[in-house]
Formats: sequence, structure tokens, C-alpha cells
Amino acid sequence: MSPLNHPPGTADIAGLKARALNLRRLMMEMAAGKGEGYIAQGLGIADCLAALYFHEMRYDAANPAWQDRDRFVLSTGHYSIAMYAALAEAGYFPKEKLPDYGLNGSRLPMSTFDDTPGVEMVGGSLGHGLGQAVGMAMALRLDKRPSRVFCEFSDGELQEGSTWEAAMGAATFRCDNLVALIDCNGIQADGPVTVAIEPVAAKMAAFGWDTVEINGNDIAALVAALEGARKPDGRPKCIVLRTVPGFGVPTIMARDRAHFVRIAHDEWDALREELEAANG
Repeated sequence: MSPLNHPPGTADIAGLKARALNLRRLMMEMAAGKGEGYIAQGLGIADCLAALYFHEMRYDAANPAWQDRDRFVLSTGHYSIAMYAALAEAGYFPKEKLPDYGLNGSRLPMSTFDDTPGVEMVGGSLGHGLGQAVGMAMALRLDKRPSRVFCEFSDGELQEGSTWEAAMGAATFRCDNLVALIDCNGIQADGPVTVAIEPVAAKMAAFGWDTVEINGNDIAALVAALEGARKPDGRPKCIVLRTVPGFGVPTIMARDRAHFVRIAHDEWDALREELEAANG
């Protein structure tokens, strides 16, 4: 199998929307089997992962260690429900393995392990993903690799000093092969983000990043922003994603406390119907 040399010349927006819907279907099945999980964040980030894995990134699922692959760093490790769905959809492992999500001894824990095919780092302790991504980007440049690094982290992680130190480092060392994807969904474990982190885009720009802010649940906007982030202009790139937790399932979207969702087993069929109706 040859590497998937993305991106193609023209984006298949309808196809990417279909991919995002399928990711949401897979996540719903994974969470329904447990009755709980980080489903709201997964549903919210699905469009971004669809645009990355099925349009923008270069990789070879049959050879996860391919040296010239692009790297995706999931700093927000509990978003792994979405990453596993994307990796299975991309062919890194069979979809039949997805029901193992969250089980004791599984290679698909609720927060990522780096022995799972396609996973680049353990993202369980928040605030460290961007620092690792900066190191990867610098090493790839020193090795003269064509690879790029895409790092997802959350608005909650902007409360961590290590994130801002890494942001300064990326600009200082002109890491234009690095793209930060900041998921600004407004929530953390106990409710809304507590520290005054806004305006996120203006702050990243002030730190020397080429920055845009978009609706993170708009596939066309994601594709356009990722295209703009390809510029080798000496500046790291940042895409601020305004996403909605639970996007695509109105009942979950309406929850005030959507960080870790518990849903009765007899409610899942209705939620699946909502997903299909919202995307019909």
C-alpha cells in the first residue's frame, strides 16, 4: 500500500462531511457500549479529524512508522474516542476493535497510550502536547524530512504555563512545519474554562504565530484554513477552532456539564436517531 499523499488538489467537501458523520457514528457505538465516555468532545472535534485524516495529512496506515509521515499530536488525551474512530476509519486497525474502548487491558483506553497504532504521544497529562510537537517539528526539520506536525490542544490547556512557553519556542525557532489546532469549546472538567484566556487568536498572533479563527464544525472552513497553513514562511501556524461539545446530537449539545457524559443504556437509540436526523 502506498502512502496517502494528501492533500489532493481539490477537497471533496461532501465526502469529508460523510467521513465526519461516520466518525460520529463510530464514537456513539463506542460510548454506548460503556454507557459513558468523553463523547461530547469527540463529537465536537470530529470535523477537524475528518479534514486532517481524509484530506490534509500524509501517512501510511499499513506502515505507521513511515518516517516521512505527518504527525498528529493529540494533547487532549481524553479526546481519544475521536482519534480511535479516525484511526480505524483510516485503516490503522480494524473497526471491530473499537468496542474495546475503555476496557481494562485494552489498547484503546479512554486516554491515549502510545502503543496504539497511529498514536504519537501519551496525552493524559494536559499541557504537554504543544511542547512535544515543537520538539518533533524541530527534529524533523533538522533531519530534512518533509513531514509536518499537527497538534491539537484545548482552550483549557491555555491555562498551563508550559503551553505558552512552547508557543514562544515555536515562534523563536521558526517552526513553519507546525500547525496548532486549538479546540476552544469553552469547557473543562468542572464547567466553563475558569481563567481569562481570551482573545485566543490575538494572543497566539502576538506570540508570533500565523493565526486564523474559524468555526471548527465547518468542513469547508477547516479545509481552507489547513490549506492556508501550508505556507513555508518561517512562522508556526495556528487554527483556533470554535467547536460545540456534542455537535450533531442536540440532546448532548444541550447538556450544561458535557465533559464526561453518562447516559442510560435505554437512551442511546434515541441519540443515534438524533444524529441521523441532524445529518439527514
